[in-house]
Amino acid sequence: MLDDFLTRAVLGAVGVALAAAPLGGFVAWRRMAYFGDATSHAAILGVALALALSVPIFAGTLVVALAMAFLVAHLTDRGMGADLLLGVASHGALAAGLVAVSFVEGARIDLSALLFGDILALGKGDLLVIWGGGLVVAALIFWRWRRLLTATLSADLAFAGGIDPEREKRILMLALALVVAAALKIVGALLIGALLVIPAAAARPFARTPEMMVAGAAVAGVVAALLGLWAAWVFDTPAGPSIVCAAVVLFALSTLTRLRG
Repeated sequence: MLDDFLTRAVLGAVGVALAAAPLGGFVAWRRMAYFGDATSHAAILGVALALALSVPIFAGTLVVALAMAFLVAHLTDRGMGADLLLGVASHGALAAGLVAVSFVEGARIDLSALLFGDILALGKGDLLVIWGGGLVVAALIFWRWRRLLTATLSADLAFAGGIDPEREKRILMLALALVVAAALKIVGALLIGALLVIPAAAARPFARTPEMMVAGAAVAGVVAALLGLWAAWVFDTPAGPSIVCAAVVLFALSTLTRLRG
């Protein structure tokens, strides 16, 4: 079954959608959309590092994405303006990554695939990375769910309950870096942030509890992945952007439904 490239593409897209769903809620609640962009854009720099050191690309992107996440969080905590800092980090990381990739000698690199994904070229090893990383993220979020949610709602409430908000923030950043590293080949560095934010935004109007929002984001992400792949196959469009466009359509429909209700 896995010998068929379309089957691998579907499994990969569904795996990333499910991994991104629980994080999407926290990204929305914490207003971390630009934080996700900065982390995902740094993934290209991780690709260059991995190629230069001859290590797996997943390892390189994970390390650099995690480093960017902690760096931005540290500088923000020291009083630097969050919006300005995230803008500089996001665009700077993307530009530095593209420049660094050009210096890697002997490597054949498809910049379009790095930026927008190449889901139809997924191999069995890629599926293992995607689903393995997704399971780790799901287990991490499930294990820390109440603590993460409390720290997200109120730092004072977290302290009163014996919870360290900074520790929970670091755990969230680790999960975010894992999703970025796993999703790079699916939607590319430019669109990972969209896959985190848009399904959660589509589910938000109908969610009465945090758990319902995560479940709704998972459903919206999977539906967007399948619709995007179908559109890419039928209309011969890029698969990664098509998935994001499908997610935007779902968001528009959910918003219109909410307004009419």
